[in-house]
Amino acid sequence: MNVQLPEKLYYSIGEVAQAFNVNTSLIRFWEKEFDSISPKKNKKGDRFFTPKDIENLKIIYYLVKEKGYTLEGAKVVLQTQKNLPKKVEIISRLELVKEELLKLKELLDD
Repeated sequence: MNVQLPEKLYYSIGEVAQAFNVNTSLIRFWEKEFDSISPKKNKKGDRFFTPKDIENLKIIYYLVKEKGYTLEGAKVVLQTQKNLPKKVEIISRLELVKEELLKLKELLDD
């Protein structure tokens, strides 16, 4: 899960969905299911996600899409494992390091 978003105060739902490579409907669904995701909404109803929302989405994505938890199982894990955000951040960083190492290996093989 390598989510690439520029540093901003707010992200549109389209930017978030594209970064996670999912449909906007899934982001809206997770917003309803998980209290930890609470984007700001303008008068039109457009959602604007904060960096904290993005961090919470990363954790939910990790549990549901990568680990295969059900939504109820993911909710239980979120409530019981307080060190989970740190774990997900470390995994994300390690994936970036792996990517870079694979690029270097490719260059050496040429």
